Amino acid sequence: MLLGIGSAEETVYRTILENPSYGVTELSLELGWPVHRIRATLDELAKLSLLRPSWEEPDVLRLVRPEVGLAALLAREEAALLAKQQEIERSRTAVAQMIAAYGDHNPARPGDGSESLVGIDTIRNRIEELVSECRQELLGFEPKSAQTAENLAASRPLDESLLDRGVAIRIVYPDSVRNDQATTGYATWLTGNGGQVRTTPGLPLRMLIFDRRAALLPTDPADSSVGAVLLHGAGVVAALIALFEQTWGAASPLGEERRRDEKGLSGQEREVLRLLSTGLTDEAVARRLDVSVRTLRRVTAELMERLDARSRFQAGYLAAARGWLPSCL
Repeated sequence: MLLGIGSAEETVYRTILENPSYGVTELSLELGWPVHRIRATLDELAKLSLLRPSWEEPDVLRLVRPEVGLAALLAREEAALLAKQQEIERSRTAVAQMIAAYGDHNPARPGDGSESLVGIDTIRNRIEELVSECRQELLGFEPKSAQTAENLAASRPLDESLLDRGVAIRIVYPDSVRNDQATTGYATWLTGNGGQVRTTPGLPLRMLIFDRRAALLPTDPADSSVGAVLLHGAGVVAALIALFEQTWGAASPLGEERRRDEKGLSGQEREVLRLLSTGLTDEAVARRLDVSVRTLRRVTAELMERLDARSRFQAGYLAAARGWLPSCL
């Protein structure tokens, strides 16, 4: 359906464009449709403001010029899309606020299935304890591709102790980690010592799951230093494991050439299209993918060129029409 125009309406509208003098009878003969169907379709076109009553003959519908009628429909669709995108982003913000509020107002209580951790020292101390207790598997999302030297130095002895005990480690980084030499070097060291590392276009937040029994998440996904919540509930941990496994299955092993789908899109390009289609700004998308705004705009420009699109809105429409976007965002 183009701009809310159904196939029947589009057929009649195109026929009128080619034959402006046609009335109901002529349209019925031309298309082989019964008169009642023609009249019903004309009524729908009038509701879409593609036909209007004649000034001279109010009972007669006249064609609205395509550059006027279709432009109005396009503007209406664009406004509706923008409203939906804003609604999605408000929902994202609300979820982040609820997570933060949960961490602020729910201090650690024995047996309630969660612990609230405030401050970097508290978080790191708890991670050390969890690592010492971990016996089977550590799963993790690390959304920042450029790790500080301090973070890498703190992580190495913990990972070494896990690997020495035969604990399986699987970590997912963003694809942009390939652009940071220090973090890539650390990931390479990890894989060389028995760990597994994969990359994906973007990650929702930082996360560590210990022995599939406890999950550590930041209370503020945009700033993991603010605080964290450690969850023990079987249901929520199982859901986070499912998220990890789904992401892991679609991710690429570190060092493997980036795969492209049947449409020739890389994972990063698919994610750029998806995020832009939700109404996020260039800056917000760049943060989600942990790339520079300049890199994001280069990728966007390349996609627009491949789509032969003159605007972001047109690129979104063409991407959806070609099946480059998921049917449900």
